[in-house]
Amino acid sequence: MHPKVAPDVIFGQRDEGFQPLVDYDESGNGGKSCLAHWDYGDPRGLLCLVEELLYIEYQKKLVEKVDDARLKFEISTVLAKEGIEVSLVSSTGRSDEVKFAVPLLDLDLKMMVPGCPWKLPQKIHLQAIFPVSSSYLSVPSAPGLKLTSTPDLKSFFSVDGVKLPAWVDGMCMAEYVPTLEEDLKLQVVDASASIGCRRRFIEALAPAFGRPLEADPIFCRKATVLSISGIFTFLVHFVIPLQFPQQQPILTLQSCQHCNSQGIPITSSPNNSYPWSPRWEVTEMVDRIYDYLADECQNFKKLCSDGFPQAK
Repeated sequence: MHPKVAPDVIFGQRDEGFQPLVDYDESGNGGKSCLAHWDYGDPRGLLCLVEELLYIEYQKKLVEKVDDARLKFEISTVLAKEGIEVSLVSSTGRSDEVKFAVPLLDLDLKMMVPGCPWKLPQKIHLQAIFPVSSSYLSVPSAPGLKLTSTPDLKSFFSVDGVKLPAWVDGMCMAEYVPTLEEDLKLQVVDASASIGCRRRFIEALAPAFGRPLEADPIFCRKATVLSISGIFTFLVHFVIPLQFPQQQPILTLQSCQHCNSQGIPITSSPNNSYPWSPRWEVTEMVDRIYDYLADECQNFKKLCSDGFPQAK
């Protein structure tokens, strides 16, 4: 492989009927493929190639040919939504499946996070998997449903914790998606508000612990303070969950004076078993943590002095 040479694109055996350049020519776009005049210095080259291949359109055509009344109805009602992708998945020893990837929330999520470093748009998709069945079923089974998102979004909002609405018998995607989007929008708004709650918590650390040595200024997920008990000096690392204040911060202590046999500073096990109530004001939350650490640091000091290895 050489960067100056146009790339090869390899498709699986089930795509033997896919002729990308022929389809491209028939689509009436005109001109030759970008592979014929490949410019390795053009950063848009790969994007142009992917668009030129028309593979998404090819998959739509395959799905439209599937002999399944339910899927034909789903396709006729939801494919008009912009950005939806479908694909036909064939597996040996099991029935074929049709996968839908439905973009959700027509929102600029970056605008909901001041100072956000994201360079690319963040997206949430609903993945729906329907088994292909040529026989009529009076009550079809619910499709497999799963939310997916772009990786960077997890620092702001995790789709893993979203409880999907129930799929009612007889329901279709055109009915399900608006309900899901309405529920999801409320949760995203709550996630944006949670950043403010976490920021106020970090700001409240200063009067009790002193100004944090480090803090996450954008998503407010982490902070570190320096603490002293007598001659024992240690760091307190706060990991603040997305569900704050319903879920309390996770605390980890790190000695500034003791290392294990590998020369790594000794740390405690992550701890969130201290007194907590989401109804407290942030100042009380911090005061309770401070009081808890006044006792807990003595146990940690003994752990360090006894020369125990780093907790795993």
